Amino acid sequence: MASLPAVALTTAGLVGGFATARSTKNRPLGGAVLAAAGSGAFAVWKKDSGLPAAIGLTVLYLGAFGGSHLLAKKIGAWPAVWTVTGATAIASLLTPKKKS
Repeated sequence: MASLPAVALTTAGLVGGFATARSTKNRPLGGAVLAAAGSGAFAVWKKDSGLPAAIGLTVLYLGAFGGSHLLAKKIGAWPAVWTVTGATAIASLLTPKKKS
């Protein structure tokens, strides 16, 4: 199981990035939050689970971000953000740690 810091970082990136972009009306600033948190999560995933898992989880994280835009058209913005955040958190938690 991956560590909770990665889950906290991805949640901060997806939820915090959206909240930042929405509240400031500055999408690039929200993207910066998303990128910074994603970079931190990548480092944690790499340490905990290895490079291939870190790459896969980062692709999932970025896909969740993109997918939230499509999902928002069907269920609304905040429900979409929470849905993709939950999916990313579950995937992160279920990723096995590498053997030391």
